[in-house]
Amino acid sequence: MKINFEKDVALGPLTTFGIPAKAKLYTTFKNAEELRAISLSDEYADNEVFVLGGGSNVLFNGDFNGLVIHSQVTGRKKYLKDEDTAFVIGGAAENWSDFVAWTIDEGLAGLENLSGIPGSVGASPVQNIGAYGVEVGSLIHKVECFDMVTRDTILLSADECKFGYRDSIFKNEGKGRYIVLRVSFRLHPSKKAQNLTYGPLKNFESNLGRVPTTAEVAKEVIRIRNSKLPDPKVTGNAGSFFKNPIVRIYFYKEVMSALSPDIPYYETDDPYYIKIPAGWLIEHAGLKGYSVGGAEVYPSQCLVIANKGDATAQDVLEVAHHVRDKVLEKYGVTLHPEVNIVDTGIKVTILGTGTSKGIPEVGCFCPVCRSDSPKDQRTRCSALVETKGVTLLIDVSPDFRQQALRTNITSLDAALITHSHYDHVGGLDDLRPFCAGGKFSIYLRKDVNEDLHKRLDYCFRESLYPGVPAFDMHEIADTPFMVKGVKVTPISVLHGKLPIVGFRIGDFAYVTDAKTIPEEEKEKLKDLEVLVLNGLRYKEHFAHFTIEEALEMIKELKPKRAYLTHFCHEAGKHEELEEKLPAGVSPAYDGLVINIP
Repeated sequence: MKINFEKDVALGPLTTFGIPAKAKLYTTFKNAEELRAISLSDEYADNEVFVLGGGSNVLFNGDFNGLVIHSQVTGRKKYLKDEDTAFVIGGAAENWSDFVAWTIDEGLAGLENLSGIPGSVGASPVQNIGAYGVEVGSLIHKVECFDMVTRDTILLSADECKFGYRDSIFKNEGKGRYIVLRVSFRLHPSKKAQNLTYGPLKNFESNLGRVPTTAEVAKEVIRIRNSKLPDPKVTGNAGSFFKNPIVRIYFYKEVMSALSPDIPYYETDDPYYIKIPAGWLIEHAGLKGYSVGGAEVYPSQCLVIANKGDATAQDVLEVAHHVRDKVLEKYGVTLHPEVNIVDTGIKVTILGTGTSKGIPEVGCFCPVCRSDSPKDQRTRCSALVETKGVTLLIDVSPDFRQQALRTNITSLDAALITHSHYDHVGGLDDLRPFCAGGKFSIYLRKDVNEDLHKRLDYCFRESLYPGVPAFDMHEIADTPFMVKGVKVTPISVLHGKLPIVGFRIGDFAYVTDAKTIPEEEKEKLKDLEVLVLNGLRYKEHFAHFTIEEALEMIKELKPKRAYLTHFCHEAGKHEELEEKLPAGVSPAYDGLVINIP
């Protein structure tokens, strides 16, 4: 089967934001057979891939230097099981609002509260869309997907979809692997509204003097949405830009209420957590109408960032970052985007470049430790990686608090841990500020997880002492995994005889504390834009690459750029070391920023 791949296709008209961007390659699919052919193509194998649905929850931050696959799977079907249950199936490319209206016309109840939401049927399980007290995950029966790895069509149950608040398997480990073909919903044959418990719908029944019909609820929901939200056909937007933060009740009472006692909240299924309306926080932080260039916080609904007509993606992101910072400053809580930010670029900040003692070493008076050059002041090793709207921390050194303050880190999505030596995990307790909105995700090997459970046992007890960090530990193997839509490839190396991991993210890789890299792992480090690799000193060491050994490894792997890290004072001053290294290789230093297109 021949697939047509177009070049330099405009993406703005395919998204509700309407912001100009182009895809290097673009194609569509109508069925599993076409997806199978796409998955076997060189274009698929050689490029980063993004699957586009209705374009309603996406922001392309510049041109997409890869392949965009656009769903064209349509069709609707209805099956009556019995007097209480009916199943409806919608193709992934079906317009969501039209599909909901069709179910209501067919005399089926359940989706009416979700009327008027822009986007496609295929996007509904990916985002676990929700509104007015209903999340679509509670109504989904099965999701038919094409597995781009096994090249099989599979059915995922609602449980297998791992639905969470605006979250699902399709945004995490299934991203890029499972492409939605069709969605099956379990509904109720009825014309009576099913859920009137939320917000503006609470008084709807009493105002009418009877139980409203599904059509009446749909009409009311659309009226409310239209009164607050801009029509994307007129004013470009992606709906709610931020998720409503979910925070610990303890944090709400002890911190947020002290800052502002009138902050509203909603209960969640977890008795220890509550949900705060992000729109309220943004509005009361004085950000209504705040604008940068052509982007603004929409005055009628502060959850929306709107394109006034000539906005760039950078305008939108500058508004979003300002909103995040101001809400954090006023209320102590970090907002996270609901919008899928698509970006092939990577920003790396090297937070620390020193070995276990750091530089200067305590009690040492050598020329390196007495140097007044900022580049010779080396805290313990750590790095920050920002891509696709996600911020990842590699290792949490004992100096993390100092590094976070120096770099102004206000938001983290997860941490990746190379191994459990203290100079790489000693700052875990300083992640407390990032645990206010729930458990903080950490990705690590099984042996490291077991070690940290012993060393930080107070973080893993059933009843946590108020204020201690709470972690969600994800054990990794030697296969790639997803963190909030970002693919991470572990690189297994040996630190002397100790197995540890480095990480590859896109065209960037970070390997520290290595002495040996097995041949099969070197394959994972080919075709890199940037490699950061440890080079302790010139003198031999049993567990670390010397600088010469690191240079030999770089010569073999052939990255376009390379940086050395994890120095002890015996490596010499930064300025002297820089003069000795070959072209294309530089000594990293604390605060170094590396941008990868």
